[in-house]
Amino acid sequence: MTRLLAIAALAVLMPAAAHAQNGRFAVRGFGEVGATVFTAAESFAAILGSRTGPVFGGGIEVVLPQRVFVGMRASHFRKTGERVFISNGERFGLGIPTTVTLTPLQITGGYRFRPVIGLTPYAGAGPGWYRYTETSELAVGDEDVNERFSGFHILGGAEVEVARRLSLGGELQWATVPDAIGKDANSVAREFRESDLGGTTVRLKVVIGM
Repeated sequence: MTRLLAIAALAVLMPAAAHAQNGRFAVRGFGEVGATVFTAAESFAAILGSRTGPVFGGGIEVVLPQRVFVGMRASHFRKTGERVFISNGERFGLGIPTTVTLTPLQITGGYRFRPVIGLTPYAGAGPGWYRYTETSELAVGDEDVNERFSGFHILGGAEVEVARRLSLGGELQWATVPDAIGKDANSVAREFRESDLGGTTVRLKVVIGM
């Protein structure tokens, strides 16, 4: 499903890219690095030792003459912790390495405001699709997790042009992925009554394009 949505998004963006050669649209690519504070803070802290983790990604964006934009980004979070057992709110580490991976694919539509003192602010929102995995070398049966969920995000940020076709930007995003985790009777998230796989992400971006 995620691949089909990505193909559909590219089918929309690529014709716009062709028009960009005639000056009707601006097409931009970007790379980014940031950090996410997860909504399921206690669950992530119990397994990974922190409620915050680094994220990396990139994407493509098309800006229309009316300052409306549509873009698609993919990002990636990966960190290794350990399996834990929670009893009466107390954490017991089991010494079994566990790797948690989260790979969101997001589509954002929004508006770029007019520049102010060299900064171009923008805001947007849209849907997202998230692949979530938990893997361990000692897993048996269905103990490993490999699931896909959908969610929604809103974001805002600003960019400054530092050279021709090169900009730097900062961005703040909030995402919700409801009813994603905590369903398994033995899961840590269930013990903490946490189910949202979303979070708040701060990013630094390098943008190439018009």
